[in-house]
Amino acid sequence: MASVLDDPSMERLLKGHKDSVTCVHFNPNSKLLASSSRDKSLMIWNLSAKGRSLRFINHRDAVTAVQFCPVGNLVATSSKDKTVRLWKPSLKGESTVFKAHTAAVRSVAFSHDGMRLVTASDDKSVKIWSVARRCFFCSLNRHTNWVRCARFSPDSRLVVSCGDDRTVRLWDTSSKNCINCFTDYRGSSTYVDFNSRGTCIASSGLDNALQIWDLRTNKIIQHYLVHSARVNSFSFHPSDNYLISGSSDSTIKILDLLEGRLIYTLHGHKGAVLTVAFSKTGEFFSSGGIDSQVMLWKTNFDAKSYREVLEQHSRRATPNPPPHLIDIHPRVPHPHPTHTVDIQVGLGLTDMHSSEPYIVELQEGPRQDADHGNDVHHCIVEGYAHDSPSPVAMTTEDEGWTKEEIGAEASQWNQRWDKGKGHRVRDVRTRREDDAANWHHGETAPQMDPSQAPSGKPSVINSILQEIFKQLDVLTQTLSILEERLSLTEDQLQDRLNKTQRTGRPP
Repeated sequence: MASVLDDPSMERLLKGHKDSVTCVHFNPNSKLLASSSRDKSLMIWNLSAKGRSLRFINHRDAVTAVQFCPVGNLVATSSKDKTVRLWKPSLKGESTVFKAHTAAVRSVAFSHDGMRLVTASDDKSVKIWSVARRCFFCSLNRHTNWVRCARFSPDSRLVVSCGDDRTVRLWDTSSKNCINCFTDYRGSSTYVDFNSRGTCIASSGLDNALQIWDLRTNKIIQHYLVHSARVNSFSFHPSDNYLISGSSDSTIKILDLLEGRLIYTLHGHKGAVLTVAFSKTGEFFSSGGIDSQVMLWKTNFDAKSYREVLEQHSRRATPNPPPHLIDIHPRVPHPHPTHTVDIQVGLGLTDMHSSEPYIVELQEGPRQDADHGNDVHHCIVEGYAHDSPSPVAMTTEDEGWTKEEIGAEASQWNQRWDKGKGHRVRDVRTRREDDAANWHHGETAPQMDPSQAPSGKPSVINSILQEIFKQLDVLTQTLSILEERLSLTEDQLQDRLNKTQRTGRPP
């Protein structure tokens, strides 16, 4: 029987973003935490005691969403600059660019096998992409306004999306058809997701409400009105027994889905909470908001581990059909307090578990990916630009260098260079693959002499290949537009056919 072990508690307060935090997501082993921000950056936080944290700044506008690949070797981000990027979470800082939409991209998510991506955009479309081939797969076009969020089902056969047209749509990825549309909303929908078994979806919106739908009956089975402002994000606990939500009322709410009630209200963010997410095991959850802070929390309120819950599910007498949301072990009530618990986190809280994380800021050096025709960016850390002996600027939050100080430091390095004093630097373009892995263990990356750095001048063959793949990219975009127009034409023809069948005469 599940029971309350303790109240949720804050583990760490992560400071590094310079604007609102739009999304947070844990990697599969919960050792890294990714966060995106309106400051145009992606942060990868190493949650070990002395771990190094990285900032990637290649997007040209606000980064709206981030997600780790289920196998953990890639990170996807979406941005208002109309692109999606695939990153390798290491000091190499490589990223592949998808020229994804014709308007801001609001959401990005991997399928559970890591083979595909789904994106949602202000251009009113949902698009699916092949991760391995780095190319467009198909477009889902039935929304009539901005699409805010899209997610794959656990088996990757379905996609759910929501938007400003006040609908939540369910799509079949095989037929590419909208197979269901939920419209019981009084305002725009802001977020949507499946539970871990794919039997239910939850959605939130501007009407301050959270709703859970049973996909087998297409009916609302739970409705929560616990926030006093719009609900921006939510996350299912891996056991599906709990759900956390973040709202513009500056609070995080924790719901017990078995008993169908609110059990905790967390205060800590100074302003709207824009994103929340559980770790893979549910042991931790994270939150971010307009105060530019990322908070790491320890769950505590469920004494039973995710593995124990799964073992109980496997011992069910009737495993088919899958258990209903309100029919999950344990079926007896939890011994929660009879009243909702408010947990106040001091606004002046300091992180007692570790010092401020060491943040390395990575800057891009463009290069063309000859395999896929997409822009690839390799980031340089404390390195030299290949056309100049001056060091590339590298700053940390603790150092806080001014532009004048950086300029003076660069001048000193130039003088040392002219005098023939060799200084070793690190260039991640030539770092071995196994050296990049050292970052995860807190080790220092190896250094190399700048004279050994590659010139970076593309050969004639590479130039030709780049031009070919640019043309292929244009062709891919053209095919995408033609597919969208074809879908609209099919819808119009279907409407005319339906009218003909009803009236018995052509329209």
